[in-house]
Formats: sequence, C-alpha cells, structure tokens
Amino acid sequence: MRKTYLTIIALTGLLLASCGNKNQQAAMPMNMPVPVTTDTVEVRTDVTYNDEYPATVVALNQVDLRPQVSGFITGIHFADGAKVRKGQLLYTIDQQLYEANYQQAVANLKVQEATMDRAQKDADRYHALDKKDAVAKQLVDNADAALAVAKRQVDAAKAAIQGVATNVRYTKVIAPFDGVIGISQVRMGAAVSAGQTLLNTVSTSNPVAVDVNIDQSLIYKFSSMIAANKVDSSITMAFGNDVYPYHGKAVLLDRAVDVQTGTIKLRLSFPNNDGVLKPGMNANVRILGNRGQESIAIPYKAVVEQLGEYFVYKVGDSSKVTQQHVKLGKQISGQVIVKEGLKANDIIVIDGIQNLKEGSVVLTPEQQAKVAAQQPAAGK
Repeated sequence: MRKTYLTIIALTGLLLASCGNKNQQAAMPMNMPVPVTTDTVEVRTDVTYNDEYPATVVALNQVDLRPQVSGFITGIHFADGAKVRKGQLLYTIDQQLYEANYQQAVANLKVQEATMDRAQKDADRYHALDKKDAVAKQLVDNADAALAVAKRQVDAAKAAIQGVATNVRYTKVIAPFDGVIGISQVRMGAAVSAGQTLLNTVSTSNPVAVDVNIDQSLIYKFSSMIAANKVDSSITMAFGNDVYPYHGKAVLLDRAVDVQTGTIKLRLSFPNNDGVLKPGMNANVRILGNRGQESIAIPYKAVVEQLGEYFVYKVGDSSKVTQQHVKLGKQISGQVIVKEGLKANDIIVIDGIQNLKEGSVVLTPEQQAKVAAQQPAAGK
C-alpha cells in the first residue's frame, strides 16, 4: 500500500509539473513584444478629395401646355424637340365657333348702344319739357331709369365682347418663354378639352438646374458659395466615367431641412451650351472637399472596425498600445481622412494589428533591428 501511495504522489507531481510547463509556455507569447510597423501622424494641407452627391438634372423653368378652350387642332407650327421663342405660335384650335360668338357679341353691343342713344334722347326731351312744367315728373323719372338701364346693358355687352375675344385669342397656343419644346402629345384634327388635354411641355434649356441633397451640417458652407454667386471650379458633374466639361455654381437652398433625413435640397446651376443636359438625367455632382485645409490622413489598413465603430492602435509609454477611437472621413486611394481622434506626432500601428490587444507591448522595426544586432554578442 505504501508503494502504491508513493507511486500516485509521484505521478501527480509529474502531471502538475507538466501542466505548469505548458501554462508557462502558453503565457510566454502573451508577454512577449509583438513585431509591428508604425507610423507618425502628420497634419497635411495637400490632401484633396471630392464629396460626391447623387443628383438630378431639372429645368429652371418648365410648363405643361394645355388648351384654354375646347375644339379641334387645326395647326401645329413647330418641329418636335425644337427651340422656341417667347410668343411663338405653337398650336391653333378651330376658332370658327369662337369667331362667330365674337361677331354676335359685337352686333349685340351695337344694338345696346342704339338703345342707349334712344334712351338718351328721350331723357333729354323729357328734361326740356320738365323745365317748362309741360310734363309729369313721373315721365321724367321713367326716362332717366330707362337711360340708366341702357347704359348698364352697353357695359354688359362690352364685357361679353372681351370674354369671347379672349376665347378667340386662346385658340392660338403660344410659347410662354424661350426654351425647348418636347414631342407633341396631339396630332392634327385631335379633339382637345379646355384645361385637360396635355398638348406639350416647354422647358428652359440653358442654364439647367441640378438638385442634390446635402447634410444639414453643410448649410453654412454652401450658403457662403451661394452668396458668392459665381461659377466655382470646385463644383463638377459626372455621368459614370464621363466628366461634364463645365463647372457649376450654387444657386439656392430649399426652404427647410427634412426632419426625417436631416438633409436639405441644394440647387446648382450648370451651363448647357451644347444642349446635352436633359431634364430628368441622373448624375453625380463632385464638390472639392478640403481644398487648402489641414487634414490627417492615415493608411486605411491601420483601422480596426468593432461593432460599427472605428479604432486604431496608438503606441504610448513603454511601447504599450491602446485602442484609440477615431471618426473617419473620406477614403482616398488606400488612405482615409481622420476627422477626430488623432493629432500630429501620434504614433500608430500600421502592420501587425491582427496580433494586438489593449495593453500589448510592440516591437518597432528599429527595435527589432537592435535586438537582432545584440543576439550575436549575447551568444558569445
């Protein structure tokens, strides 16, 4: 029995010793410096980038043409898609009925004017007799009343003429301003209804407006650009890989911020001398972000993302690293703008971050070189 106990104790001691060696071996790498590559943060003024915004091309002025009288189209006086001038005749609607109504209204006016002339003579005659007390007062009053009625009827006839004359004018549809007209929605002989049938659309073509939605934090920046009221070389527009050759300018901001998205509509203006910009086109507006401003840019591979937040490993005293929270900006060709979290002369880890955690000790390339240089000496 004694030999059995001694054997168990010996085996237990060996097992504990073995486990202790394994724990020591596992713990050793945790305390050893981790080889990394570091870089010193610099503040630069040569970092430039473009903020891009989805945009829509719209006409600065656009109107749908609808007839103001009903009838049949008797004339189309333009080519689809052509440029038109203000006051140019575009459509004519059959005006026979409206012309006849006008002539009838003119004739009615003449009748009413004749009636008024007779009433005027009657009233003058009765007033002359009244001065001689040769006629009853009632007849004089009746003559004055008849004259007043005749004058009102003349006024009504004149108003009727203006109404039917307006209808005659409305049988001609003219361009409200200089612009480009679209494809006609009606053809010769088509019946149209007043205020309902869409004839066509006319829109201004040069310049054109381009609308984008910007964050409300940029209101002050673009308000300054609007106040300048000039073409800005920092504002460009692209359609895929094709960059529009002309620069734009900021024109106005919308009335209010959208409370749901926190954005506001910004309207830009671009020249359209060649007529290639069409309302409804989608584009990307590029606005130079930080021209001449101080910026911090670091390699994007130095950034660690955790639950939607971004960190870098910053080297502190005794070569220990800490996780530094950063707020990122625009990413530019492998680098990223750091808006908050870093300052000039901070040292951050660029390579080897996958082996780090909070409080890890790092070994920079310079330190690695020193260690390598000392190893032969130590061996001797």
